[in-house]
Amino acid sequence: MKLGVNILNFGAHATPEAFAGWARFAEEAGFDFVMVSDHLAVTPDVAEQYPAPFYDPFTVLAWLAGTTERIGLGTTVTVLPYRHPLQLARVTANLDRLSRGRLIFGVGVGWARREYAALDVPFERRGALADRYLEVILESWTQDSVTYGGETIDPKPHPTQKPHPPVWVGGQAPGALRRVVRFGDAWHPINIAPDRLRTEGLPALRRAAEEAGRPVPALAPRIRLDDVDQALRQAEEFAALGATHLLFDTYPGSPERAGTPEEDQQRLAAFRDSF
Repeated sequence: MKLGVNILNFGAHATPEAFAGWARFAEEAGFDFVMVSDHLAVTPDVAEQYPAPFYDPFTVLAWLAGTTERIGLGTTVTVLPYRHPLQLARVTANLDRLSRGRLIFGVGVGWARREYAALDVPFERRGALADRYLEVILESWTQDSVTYGGETIDPKPHPTQKPHPPVWVGGQAPGALRRVVRFGDAWHPINIAPDRLRTEGLPALRRAAEEAGRPVPALAPRIRLDDVDQALRQAEEFAALGATHLLFDTYPGSPERAGTPEEDQQRLAAFRDSF
């Protein structure tokens, strides 16, 4: 099971120096990948949990691609309907090229209704938009021409990874699980307990795969790391459930409770030394 670190690209400690420090820490401590989150318009409901400054995930990852050597670089998660699919396809293909094949494309539909309103994107259509955009992105990554809006587009350069970078699909609703099965290389649920995953999540994913006549995607959860001993127990449980990747998030859910990068990295290093 590969282990990853969620780099906080928002809030009081979000600085270029901190991002570089996080990436160096992750590589030196033996983690396999780092990921960053996505908000495009920091409306008041977003700011309550994820305050500004909020750095664009693709800009951060492109910069980290030039300051790291081996570690995977991903999004947890790109909110698909926020950006045009052709722009997303090109940015991600370029990023995979610039990082020499290290991109993990985590995707979802988001939750912030006011952010959708600020971007003039219909919140009620977010699921349908996400499905359509994934179709366009995957086609752009793998085909020499794409037809969109009545025009034929050359999408090259294609990503370095073949057939394309891994797609991790988040969400736990029935529509999200259908999206995982249809488009995903892995299911990327966030903050789901192992017991619930065992009794509800994985059986629902297997049913969705069976109904679609498709293989069951891999499992790559994101979990919160508050207590090292609890994280160790949960990591063993996720491994037993067949998880191929596990992403650790040190953010406690509110800015008032957030620690410093040094405190967060100390906990992560203690986990890594013990696992």
